Amino acid sequence: MLQPSVAERIKVVGLDVDGVMTDAGVYIGAGPQGPIELKRFNIQDSIGIKLLQAAGIKVVVVSGRFSEATELRARELGIDEVFQDQAAQKLPAFQQMLDRAGAAWDEAAFVGDDLPDIPLLKRVGLPVTVQNAVPEVREVAAYVTSKAGGFGAVREFAEVLLKARGEWDEAVHWYLSERDESMGEESHADQ
Repeated sequence: MLQPSVAERIKVVGLDVDGVMTDAGVYIGAGPQGPIELKRFNIQDSIGIKLLQAAGIKVVVVSGRFSEATELRARELGIDEVFQDQAAQKLPAFQQMLDRAGAAWDEAAFVGDDLPDIPLLKRVGLPVTVQNAVPEVREVAAYVTSKAGGFGAVREFAEVLLKARGEWDEAVHWYLSERDESMGEESHADQ
């Protein structure tokens, strides 16, 4: 359970990709134009991200590995800040993202799962990890999801954060009303 005083401060939520937004598996093959990499993302996590964004929380992606699949998924979700670095130097990039968002470290949450995430987790106001994280990461996390990365952990965290802020019902109402309006437009177009 998150304390409302901590949850209400959060302006930015940073997400690791492999092991948080995905199940940490990478599918690699060969296609006509060369190597192909595929990742499995959870749709429920996507809805959680949309709900965070609807509540005015900036969602950013910080990964220690470059992947076109990550870029594509971030674009689909409307995440405009994506940092991917093979050397996993996440701290300076996240600082720049916070500066652009006008947020301080204690106004940020980060969801990570493995060793490269520890420097960020130690700095943010709300360090979060997924159920299947390595022990070293679990030790520094203030909140551990009950779900594993890639299996709804991001959605779970979004719900816990928004409920602690008292914004869950409003975010769900917004999400559903967006779907109801589009359904109404489609039915009118058919007539």
